[in-house]
Parts: sequence; structure tokens; C-alpha cells
Amino acid sequence: MYKRVATDLQWLNAPRVDDVYALSGCVSKNFADYIAFWKHNGYWLFDSPSMIRALAVEHAISLDGAKLFYYEAHDLEYDSNSGSWFPFAPDPAFETNVEAPGAATLEGFDITTFHAGTSPECSPLSCNGLAADVATNEHCLIPTFEAAILALESGRFDNSEPGPCRVIAVYSVNDA
Repeated sequence: MYKRVATDLQWLNAPRVDDVYALSGCVSKNFADYIAFWKHNGYWLFDSPSMIRALAVEHAISLDGAKLFYYEAHDLEYDSNSGSWFPFAPDPAFETNVEAPGAATLEGFDITTFHAGTSPECSPLSCNGLAADVATNEHCLIPTFEAAILALESGRFDNSEPGPCRVIAVYSVNDA
């Protein structure tokens, strides 16, 4: 996903956070309101950067200043109401053939809500300001997978946004 990374975050009350690399498009906006084009895959994202670039050209959408990310979801999602983990799969209505990038840098882990079960909704670390109380890195991400699991299971995300929640590995991708 190409995103316009937010850096004006005084409202977040988390001085260690310089920018937001979240999967959610609430704070760092997606390159476009892409769902309306119906070119996404079963994860409601894209299979490759070339698909996004082609869509941008077709619809005259500038990618100038946008940063490319690769997101990888843990294979289970967490339901805080039951305190349980459940498997999920891509939406079978859409073809899904994700191409992992050849070179990417792991930046940390986001926790994203999927109440509707389709597209990513909110990332409570940024959307709800939980980064003020949950340990994050400079990109508003939890540094380790284990810490993200613990934050969910210990109730740190309860009452922030309707779930379930997925742990998302966030990679920055050099687009050169």
C-alpha cells in the first residue's frame, strides 16, 4: 500500500512517535479511496506495487510523496469479548496472489481492527491515541510480535474500537 505518512502528531500525546506507519488509513492516508476501483485482493489490499501504480496511472492519482508499505497479518485474529484467537482467511470473492517484496525493512507491529471482516478499519495506537500509554517505536508501532500479543491479551486494546483485532507486521519497501 502506498500511504501519505502523517508527521504532525502533537495531538497524539506520545512524544517518542515521529510518524504513523499504521495499516489503517485514518491518520496516514492511503494513496486513494481505492476500494471503489474494485482492484484489491481478498485482504482488501493489493497483490503488488505494480497493481497500485497501474491504478494510479489509469485514474491520474499522484503517488508523489507517498511511501510504500508491505503488510503481513498474523494468521489468527483476537476477539477481546471472548479472549480467544480465531483463524481468518482472505475474502474468497477476490483473487489473492500477494507478491512479497524482494527487500523490505520490518518497522514493527500494528494492531488493526476488522469489525466488518473485510478492509482494515482502525489502528487504535494512532486512531484512539493508545500510543500515549502503550510502548511504541517512532513509527507508532509495537516493536515486537510478542509485545503486540501481550498488549492484546492483557486488555490494552479493550474498549478502543470494535474488533476483532489482527496483529500486522509493517514493512517499509524501497520503491526505487
